[in-house]
Amino acid sequence: MLDTIDRNILRTLQADGRITYQELAANSGISPSACFDRLRKLREQGYVKGIVALLDPTLLNRALLVFIEVHLDRTTNNVFEQFADAMKGMPEIIECHMVAGGFDYLLKVRVADMAAYRRFLGDSLTTMPGVRETRTYAVLEEVKASTAIPI
Repeated sequence: MLDTIDRNILRTLQADGRITYQELAANSGISPSACFDRLRKLREQGYVKGIVALLDPTLLNRALLVFIEVHLDRTTNNVFEQFADAMKGMPEIIECHMVAGGFDYLLKVRVADMAAYRRFLGDSLTTMPGVRETRTYAVLEEVKASTAIPI
């Protein structure tokens, strides 16, 4: 069970993953050694999965953000496993979610531009066994993009 101090540590880390133990401890009202111990426990318990840098996709030639609905031709465990394994090997796909509803998977894809997306779609995604149909939604404007989980 998380207490107030643990929650504060997690909120602070989400805002600034590069914060020092001293700053994190001061922000949480505990000593640096107590902060180190709490953070170690939070990692061991799986609350903190990693600390990453958030990069600018435009500067890295990945300006186009696209969401794709994927409809599979069969919904069997074997097809799901094959599809999921294939998704893990495609660097353009930054998120892949199996969903309930009118389609099987929702993909979040980052590519350079529409030409790069067309190549990805034609050369990679639609050639995969099991893919029956896709629907593409190109993002015109990112209104909100956050990695923070409300705590």
